[in-house]
Amino acid sequence: MQEETLWIQEVLAGNKYSYTHIINKYKNQLYATILRMTKNPQDAQDFVQEAFIKVYHQLGKYDGKGSFSSWIYRVAINHCLDEFRKKSHHIQKVELSEEMYENPSHPEVIFLKKERSRQLERIVATLPEDERMIILLRYVNELSYDEISELLDIPVTTVRNKLHRAKIKMRKSVNQEGGYFHEMSSGR
Repeated sequence: MQEETLWIQEVLAGNKYSYTHIINKYKNQLYATILRMTKNPQDAQDFVQEAFIKVYHQLGKYDGKGSFSSWIYRVAINHCLDEFRKKSHHIQKVELSEEMYENPSHPEVIFLKKERSRQLERIVATLPEDERMIILLRYVNELSYDEISELLDIPVTTVRNKLHRAKIKMRKSVNQEGGYFHEMSSGR
């Protein structure tokens, strides 16, 4: 947090180079989150670039009260949601490439990992936007309930309730759909 504060101060003082530190620190996390929202790698790249431009222009509005990571996520996600509304963005399925997985030697292991990821992506994609966002922020970005609450500007109890409802819906989907996750959910 200390180094982020320093970078912000330097950017606001006119040192544009310091902004590259912020970009490098958050670009992969923001891309992963936005890719899961858009399901399209090109759209995700575009939205991340646009979000960083927006963050740059709004950097003076960051008041330091909450964590910078929550603030930057909020700006990026709000930008993405605004774009969805403007363009009536339709979620497209992304084909996951083999490079995204470890390189285990056995082809069957590769196939099972791909199938498991596809099924999980399908199940998460069926959730309403607000629940999907909370699932992604909690389990992909590993944010705490408090950070999600701050980021989405909703009470922590709402975060917990929506997360709980999302998990129930995902379990129902798993039970109906079957497949890899069905075996996992049957044991619980």
